[in-house]
Amino acid sequence: MIGRMRSVFSGRAAITAVVFVAVVSASPVSVERDIYGGWPQQVHLSYAGSASEMMVTWSTSNKTDSVVEYGEGGLAKTAKGSSVEFEDGGDEHRVQYIHRVRLTGLTPGHTYMYHCGSVEGGWSDLYVFTAMKDGTDWSPSFAAFGDMGNENAQSLSRLQGETQRGMYDFILHVGDFAYDMDSENARVGDAFMNQIQSIAAYVPYMTCVGNHENAYNFSNYVSRFSMPGGVQSLFYSFNVGPAHIIGFSTEVYFYIQYGLKQMTEQYKWLEQDLMEAAKPENRKQRPWIITMGHRPMYCSNNDHDDCTRHESVVRKGHIGYPGVEDLFYKYGVDLEIWAHEHTYERLWPVYDYKVYNGSLAAPYTNPKAPVHIITGSAGCRERHDGWIPNPPAWSALRNSDYGYTRFKLHNSTHLYLEQVSDDKDGQVIDSIWVIKDQHGPYSRT
Repeated sequence: MIGRMRSVFSGRAAITAVVFVAVVSASPVSVERDIYGGWPQQVHLSYAGSASEMMVTWSTSNKTDSVVEYGEGGLAKTAKGSSVEFEDGGDEHRVQYIHRVRLTGLTPGHTYMYHCGSVEGGWSDLYVFTAMKDGTDWSPSFAAFGDMGNENAQSLSRLQGETQRGMYDFILHVGDFAYDMDSENARVGDAFMNQIQSIAAYVPYMTCVGNHENAYNFSNYVSRFSMPGGVQSLFYSFNVGPAHIIGFSTEVYFYIQYGLKQMTEQYKWLEQDLMEAAKPENRKQRPWIITMGHRPMYCSNNDHDDCTRHESVVRKGHIGYPGVEDLFYKYGVDLEIWAHEHTYERLWPVYDYKVYNGSLAAPYTNPKAPVHIITGSAGCRERHDGWIPNPPAWSALRNSDYGYTRFKLHNSTHLYLEQVSDDKDGQVIDSIWVIKDQHGPYSRT
């Protein structure tokens, strides 16, 4: 059956501009040399929340101006931003400057070339991106994965090629970067950000925090990424096509030494955000609600992580603070994307350990609970996690190949999702259609 699967990903028009970029190897990048002077490194894009805007972020070791020159077919426009000094918490207290420039006035769906830097510090390579289409009547495509490191980033080369061929509108990195960003006084983080530049400089690279970012109160993560909303990139949401997408931190439940306030603030924000997204007038426009968080509520691995426990913290809460399962069920979240486990696992529609398939013949057609996908096998130095011998009733498929997930929102009723095996040279090893004639709160009846 696997051999007969056909991907529906034909891709957008390939990126076309006079751009010369060396494809970066998935092998670990040298971390011996610091960032050089004012030369821009670690260039990456993030969606700024509007189809007419894009955020460009990069790093230098010297304080320089923050400038992006860009345009359609040339570099006729200039945008200026600002930088902040980031001091790593390691013994060397290394300092770099994180630059952010918001590009505004973009024409939705048009392709732009750009470079970033400054006259005094130098300029980056020339890159291109396509501004998001406006409105709800289009079909955005995504790659999603977690747990990709500087070493053994096995999926990276394939993702680089697919991104530069125009297959994706967004990349979703669901926590755990570099292994670890703070290692070697943050040089491993620098090297990793340069590794992903050949993806992240072309399409918005949207992220959520994982446990491997915990050092110094997640300062490497918070400082390096620029998600919309400005809440330290820890929880945020954005609208694209027919979907409302939410990124949040599962780590607030585990690193309480950094304070309980972040746990309460995030939960209140999640509830308010979901309440707004679920209003009938908003759900009519953007019926799909998709969440991404690092540590899953459920898994059938054998490593004793939180998701292996019946009363998992993410699912049920911690020290009197509620988890997110009831909240996501209440507001009818359609798809929940997780990572952390270095494997791929697809669940049947599940709530409170009970399976709520749409029907026996078509479990993902009008399911009566959220669909969970765990996609943490992009590749890192910790290799794979194992499985318990007998999968639970809610586990639909398990696979240990290195790889990543693709999904595409075809319209308001149809979402296609597939898992790509890098071990099997890009073969699609799993695929489902989630079909929902109606979106909204679930009912157990």
